[in-house]
Amino acid sequence: MRIGLLGTGPWADMAHAPALSGHRELDFVGVWGRSADAAKALADRHGTRAYEDVDALLAEVDAVAIALPPSVQAPLAARAARANCHLLLDKPLAATVEEGRAVVEAVEQAGVASVVFFTSRFQPEIQAWIAEQAATEGWFTARAEWLGAVFTSDSPFAASPWRQEKGGLWDVGPHALSVLMPVLGDVERVAAAARGPKDTVHLVLHHVSGASSTLTLSLTAPPAAAGAAVELRGKSGVTILPGSAEGAVEALTRAADALLEAARTGRPHPCDAAFGLRVTEILTDAEAQLGSAPQIR
Repeated sequence: MRIGLLGTGPWADMAHAPALSGHRELDFVGVWGRSADAAKALADRHGTRAYEDVDALLAEVDAVAIALPPSVQAPLAARAARANCHLLLDKPLAATVEEGRAVVEAVEQAGVASVVFFTSRFQPEIQAWIAEQAATEGWFTARAEWLGAVFTSDSPFAASPWRQEKGGLWDVGPHALSVLMPVLGDVERVAAAARGPKDTVHLVLHHVSGASSTLTLSLTAPPAAAGAAVELRGKSGVTILPGSAEGAVEALTRAADALLEAARTGRPHPCDAAFGLRVTEILTDAEAQLGSAPQIR
């Protein structure tokens, strides 16, 4: 499969480009970015070609991976789908429900495959844990804490404008939802949402299974307190989300495998654009309840 990359930022450079260039079933055709100089530099580092015209790249590939802010990703994803390109997308899918819905409609109309890269869903240990818990009945409640320390001097994402605007709800919230929803079912409603320190958010969710979950999400946790934890409690007892030995490049390689499989078989992946849209809808509901913008500094 011929694939292109849209985006030239740190995530594109440290995760997407290595995963695409190292994949045995992908031909990494080229890179497009909003900065032509950055696109050339990234392409040179990873042995591919820089494109100044995004449509020229779309015309020469079967698929694209997108590593761009959600408000930029969504319209480009819809554009790529209309050009009959399969989509390897990042989370969150879009910054608004309307933009996310436009991506889903374009995917459906073109009949292309889509996979949204929720990191945990493509790590084997966590995949196996989710499948085991999804097959277990009687979950009563869940607790998820996803705490990042992004805005530090040594973080490659410290200057990210969309993370500064949206905070942990939109950056790490999708990760927590991607783990909880396959086990507890879709979110029936956001029962409560409150702000904590800086960008920290606390959510209470009611799921269609009857279970409830609480989420604590942040990008401004002290570095010593950063990390992710998920705990489920129910009739079978208590279980905790395992860690993973794999990093982002390995997980993204598995996401590319999933896109190839979906394109070959025509069977939607569980983390497709429609699931990405549902996550966007939940985040939007939570954001509406929170009201004020996050205080990063």
